[in-house]
Amino acid sequence: MSYENKILQMKKMLGKKTTTPVKQEKPATYQKPETPSYTERWKRAGLTVVENDFGIVFKRQVYYPFHYQHGNYKLQSFFEALAKWQEAKFEHPYALDSNEQVLFFDTETTGLKGVGTQIFLLGFLEVSDESFILTQYLLADPAHEAALLFESKLWKKTATVITYNGKSFDWPQLETRWTLHQKELPKLRSQRQIDLLHSSKRLWKNDMERMKLKSVEEEKLGFSRISDIPGYLAPIIYLDAIKSGMPDALMKVLLHNEWDLLSLITLYSHSTNLLFEESNDESANTFTNIGKWYADLKESTQSVRILEKVTSQFDALEAGHAQYYLALQHKRNKKFNEAIDAFVASLHFIDSRKKLHALEQLAIIYEHQIKDYAQALYYTQEGIQLIKRDEKWRVEQKQKWEISWEKRLYRLGNKK
Repeated sequence: MSYENKILQMKKMLGKKTTTPVKQEKPATYQKPETPSYTERWKRAGLTVVENDFGIVFKRQVYYPFHYQHGNYKLQSFFEALAKWQEAKFEHPYALDSNEQVLFFDTETTGLKGVGTQIFLLGFLEVSDESFILTQYLLADPAHEAALLFESKLWKKTATVITYNGKSFDWPQLETRWTLHQKELPKLRSQRQIDLLHSSKRLWKNDMERMKLKSVEEEKLGFSRISDIPGYLAPIIYLDAIKSGMPDALMKVLLHNEWDLLSLITLYSHSTNLLFEESNDESANTFTNIGKWYADLKESTQSVRILEKVTSQFDALEAGHAQYYLALQHKRNKKFNEAIDAFVASLHFIDSRKKLHALEQLAIIYEHQIKDYAQALYYTQEGIQLIKRDEKWRVEQKQKWEISWEKRLYRLGNKK
């Protein structure tokens, strides 16, 4: 056979299937775990049982009237906060629309990290037409995790989720557990998030030593927990409850979670009041933090108004940092004389790094905007002296700054 005929025969063979097709196996039906032996005992403690395709979940529900008092605030203060945001003439990431679905959310877990860490309690607080509704879903035992996640309805809810450290912990933990059951569960929906830990850090930086929710409750919200269990004991109590079947201590964990959720409402209300300057019980530092926050959001008008209020209502020592941030806003708004006054007023009260930056800004304004080279030279020399005498800065950093400032000194010497 010729070479050409062999090639033709080989072409005819191409595309012919010589292997047996692989049969597609149907996914195995989910095997529901057995109902725990202590189910009736937990029901007598006040929990109800919800059954779905993946097992059972224990559920607890509480209704709160709008006038319910939690610390310094009634829960209806949340609606007053919403009304403020509707009238706001500025943008803020914590603003809520009046028709926006809101879900206050908190979890309790068997640990702080790792694939082995499970969520054993999902807590929700939602608004209805007549009340706030607390709903808690409790993991029957680790084998019923898919049932817990499915019953949360987070695969079909669309809401703004308000948490305390939820953006960094609770929600990522939820996503991890959901991923482990992705073959059984519908896809978890992404939600807009408002994390009140972030706002607390913004509001009370350098004002509060600890940012635990319990500390914020006591210092800012007027709520003190009585007979509360420490959070770190919650996983131990849960694991002991499913081992012994006794739910007594576990009910205290649910109360701990309940207080967390109620405090989310009042903390959101209190934070909103502060952002609208409707509280006189806070320090100059807190309102300076608020002014800086608005500046970071490019809301200059709001920032200037708050910072000017601090400088007029507090003494020079307390308002020093407000003067510094106010000066930065004036400079951005090209109000150079006002910026000079505010920078000078801040110099004796701010830390060394901010002071060096203020001196630099004064030198820049006098050189480029005012054209007063003598004053620019003065503030440049002050900056160089500060760099040399401050011993806290690293040698490499000081050398870098000295080179930069000496260049400015040389340039100004030629202009004078």
